Amino acid sequence: MNQIEQLQNLIDKSSNIVFFTGAGISTESNIPDFRSTSGLYNQEYPYPPETILSHHFFMDNPNEFYRFYRNKMIYRDAKPNLAHEAIANLERNGKCLGVITQNIDNLHQLAGSTHVVELHGSVYRNHCTKCNKYYSLDEIISKDLVPCCDCGGVIKPDVILYEEALDESVIDEALKMILSADLLIVCGTSLSVYPAAGFLRYFRGNHLVLLNKTSTPYDNQADLIIQDSLGNIFKQINTK
Repeated sequence: MNQIEQLQNLIDKSSNIVFFTGAGISTESNIPDFRSTSGLYNQEYPYPPETILSHHFFMDNPNEFYRFYRNKMIYRDAKPNLAHEAIANLERNGKCLGVITQNIDNLHQLAGSTHVVELHGSVYRNHCTKCNKYYSLDEIISKDLVPCCDCGGVIKPDVILYEEALDESVIDEALKMILSADLLIVCGTSLSVYPAAGFLRYFRGNHLVLLNKTSTPYDNQADLIIQDSLGNIFKQINTK
């Protein structure tokens, strides 16, 4: 039995599948990742991306933050790819409990997934730092470089920046999902970002599957590892 057949067999036998996804699932939708050789963290900017995407930098340099954020973090024309659609199919068919994602691009929802836990927030939600008024992405795009609320406060994306803690209710929901899973399939993440990657320690189900182009710190714990593009993997998997 080859690796694809093994994956199909695990999916067929499971009824409580949970997917844990990272930037690698969206690269085939033309959204660049962060840590690959061509990713955002290996490009040259006046400041390191990790610095620009930090809480203190947002507060101290909103102009520079939003210049980077608008150019490198928002991809409004991106469409779900085969992997997003396969995961949504499994949820529709009652096989998948949902998705835990490190991504902020909304592509799982656009593909049809309804139970998506966004560990790091979403570019589609924004709030005023002063009065907490909600703003959509369209409203942010239509404003000046640094979008401001009617009250005068700076609007901040609902995206978890460096130096910010994950939302406790989101953590609880993610852990509940992982503890309920009989099959955990990790897609497109190096599992090097904490605390998100540490969530895998709570998995008590039957099988852990890692689908990623490169190795991860959890390889020695996985029942199945496939190092290939997600599009190539899922085009061979029946999720209907």
